[in-house]
Amino acid sequence: MMQTRELGQTGIQVSPLGLGTVKFGRDQQVKYPWSFTIPDDHAVLELLALSRDLGINLLDTAPAYGNSEERLGQLLSNRQDWVIVSKVGEAFEHGQSHFDFSAKTTRKTIESSLRKLKTDYLDVVLVHSDGDDQRVIAHEDVIETLEKLKQEGHIRAIGMSTKTTEGGLWCVENTDVIMATRNTSDHTDDPVLDRALALNKGVVIKKGLQSGHVDKKAGGAGVEEALNYVFSHQAVSCLIAGTINPRHLEQNAQIVEHLTC
Repeated sequence: MMQTRELGQTGIQVSPLGLGTVKFGRDQQVKYPWSFTIPDDHAVLELLALSRDLGINLLDTAPAYGNSEERLGQLLSNRQDWVIVSKVGEAFEHGQSHFDFSAKTTRKTIESSLRKLKTDYLDVVLVHSDGDDQRVIAHEDVIETLEKLKQEGHIRAIGMSTKTTEGGLWCVENTDVIMATRNTSDHTDDPVLDRALALNKGVVIKKGLQSGHVDKKAGGAGVEEALNYVFSHQAVSCLIAGTINPRHLEQNAQIVEHLTC
C-alpha cells in the first residue's frame, strides 16, 4: 500500500497517486485517445473501494467535470477517508466551457461544491485557469476570495491549476498548492517545481500520463517510464490519474508504490 506524504506546508497528508474523476461526470470535449462510457454508480463505488484498498486517498474533481461532484457526494461513505480537491473558475454547460473568476461566482461555486459533495469543507481548491494565468492573478478577485473562504474555514488550502510558467511561479510564492504539468514530453513547469521544492509548497501533477496518450505513442515512453519521470522530481507530492479502468488503476498504483516507498 502506498504511504502518504505531506502536501507542502498544508498539514494535509496525500497519497502519491490521486484519482481524477472527470470521467465520472463528463464525456464531452475531453482529450483522451479512446472513447469511454461514464460508469454507473456500481462501477464508481467499486473503483472508490479499490482506490482505498490501494492506499489512494485523494480525489480530484471540479464543477467543470459534469456531475462528478454530485456523484461523489452521493457515493462517498466516509468523507474523513478522503482528501477532496475541487476547483473554481470554469463551468461546463451545453458542451462548452465558460470562465468566471469574479468574487461573487467564486463564492457561489464553493457553496455549490460543498452542497453537492455533502461536506462542510474542501481540502484543496484550485483556480481552473483559462490559460491567461497572469491576467487572472492580477485583475480578477478569485485568489483573494479563496483566501477569505479559507479564513472562514470552508477550505484548508488554495492554489491554482496553471497553464504558464510565470503563473506557476507566482502561485508557488503566494498560495499553498500548485497543480502543474510534468511528463516526458513537457518540461515547461520544471522551474515551478524547483521553486516549490525550495519553498516546501504542495505540488500536484496533471497530465503525467499525457491524458492517456502514453500508451498510444509508438515507440514512446511506457507507463512505468512516464511515472518514473514524474516522481524523479522531489517536489512532486501527488500525481492525478483519471482512469476508470480498475486494472489500469491497480497497475499505476503498484508502479507508484514501488517508486515512492
